[in-house]
Amino acid sequence: MMSGGGGRHTVAGRPLAQEGEEDKKGFDVRLMWRLLGYLKPYVWWVAFTFVLILIASMTRQAGPYLTKIGVDDYIVPGKVDGFGTLILIYVALLVVQFIVGYYQSWATNMIGQWAMRDVRLELFSHLQELPLQYFDRTPIGRLMAMNTSDVDALNEMFTDSVVSILSDILSIVAILGYIFYMDVQLGIVTCLAIPIGSVATVWLQAKSFQSFRIARLKFASFAASLQETISGMEVVQLFGFEKRRADKFEEGNDDYLGTRLTGTMYHSLYFPFMELSGVMLMGLVIWIGGGRVVDGYIEWGVLVAMLQYVPRFFMPIRDIADRFMTLQVAMASSERIFELLKAEPEPEGGDHRPEEVRGEIEFQNVWFAYVDEDWILKDVSFRVDAGNSLALVGATGAGKSTIINLVCGFYPIQKGAILVDGVDIREWDPEELRRRVGVVQQDVFLFAGDIETNISLGSPDVSDERVRQAAHDVNADRFIDKLPDGYQQQVHERGVSLSVGQRQLLSFARALAADPDVLVLDEATSNVDTETEVWIQEAVERLMSFRTSIVIAHRLSTIRNADKILVLHNREIREEGRHEELLEQRGIYYRLHQLQYQNGE
Repeated sequence: MMSGGGGRHTVAGRPLAQEGEEDKKGFDVRLMWRLLGYLKPYVWWVAFTFVLILIASMTRQAGPYLTKIGVDDYIVPGKVDGFGTLILIYVALLVVQFIVGYYQSWATNMIGQWAMRDVRLELFSHLQELPLQYFDRTPIGRLMAMNTSDVDALNEMFTDSVVSILSDILSIVAILGYIFYMDVQLGIVTCLAIPIGSVATVWLQAKSFQSFRIARLKFASFAASLQETISGMEVVQLFGFEKRRADKFEEGNDDYLGTRLTGTMYHSLYFPFMELSGVMLMGLVIWIGGGRVVDGYIEWGVLVAMLQYVPRFFMPIRDIADRFMTLQVAMASSERIFELLKAEPEPEGGDHRPEEVRGEIEFQNVWFAYVDEDWILKDVSFRVDAGNSLALVGATGAGKSTIINLVCGFYPIQKGAILVDGVDIREWDPEELRRRVGVVQQDVFLFAGDIETNISLGSPDVSDERVRQAAHDVNADRFIDKLPDGYQQQVHERGVSLSVGQRQLLSFARALAADPDVLVLDEATSNVDTETEVWIQEAVERLMSFRTSIVIAHRLSTIRNADKILVLHNREIREEGRHEELLEQRGIYYRLHQLQYQNGE
């Protein structure tokens, strides 16, 4: 369990060239089928919606045919009897359309929301299973874009695009059915618009798909820049960095705008072309249909109905292209989502779950690198006996925090072995191993919520009494009891409503409440005031009294009583021993001690 944040080595992300290579891919039908797979649990609801769409299509397109009957059977002959019944049938169809439309809209939106719930849950669950190196190389803004805007794009697809495309297709089929029933020749003439519309739609798809895919990547890029700026706003304002950050954001925003405008340009060409095609078909129908009426091959009602069906026929064709645009956005978003879901989760590890842990830790010739062979640790070997304390000393980047991450099993080592109680950590159940290790880091991460929840982290194994006892044992109750709402005091995001020292005390209480067998302190007292440091030192003594402990501290005065001190230099162990022994060697540790002593630390 981690009681803080930070202290993690970061590596470079994926080169932009690779993203550009992905942009060259075409439309992936398998991707579409995978998306539709989220509807599988709701197949009966989907079938119910399909029936409603079928009914709606048939009833919606029956109006012009009823007009044909009214013209030919009643208006032209001048008959009145039965005309009222025809009007009532027309009104009844309108009522049916309203009822069916309501339930269709309700059902499709419910299905879409259920599917989105499943997508979000799968994304969040998978995120928690990914190894830390994935988060090292992936900007938070990109992950947030996947879980917000990309998922919303899928929501539009499920609740609108797929259903609307299906409805439009059935509408086209229904219209052609009515037209062919009235006159085959006019039906054949109308079908001439299908290849024209199909070619135009395929052209639009080919031109716009890449622009939408690139747009999603551009959006993620400037969203990451926005998140980074907001997170580092204090630094931005302290160093007068606003203009440069604004320029960087504007550059990303303009790139995103350019890709969206490209897609808009294609649509601006498409819709006027389809309108022109509709007008030409209308003229063709009037010319051919008028001649057939004059020649007596068809009645006037057929021509009147055709004049209603032709605009209706082009409307779903245009809508399909428009819905296809939404579908393209969803497909581009789904690629990024599935890329995340495709990321390999953290290895399951072994099944070693002992009832008791002594806390013996041993590194045997460990070599480790975050990237390739850029070694962070070189042939590191040491042993910490159960109940003993180990201190790690060295310059920034020497590998101290990396050792902590390896003890927790966050990264796989390239060479050597790490043993806990004589068992290789690769044989341990990762969750069990981390439950046994409590880490208090310099950069404390607190969640939005109350103080009690931040100490217990919502664990059912941590009772209210245990929370209060832990807070008392680390002296955190000295400030908690003074708060207006005590343990129910609300903590803002990342704990910004509390001081650095207060957050640090809460992290100690969190670690103690979890009752770890191994305690790790990663420069846990470096950013606190003198009074709070005294409180923390008292807490540290209580926490370390009967546990194996590993301490990273830049103040050598805080680790002089450690059972063993390791001095790391150039990513290797250069010195090892107790405080007095290392001073006698007059090596690296001695020089560090002299520097701090001269500075009055």
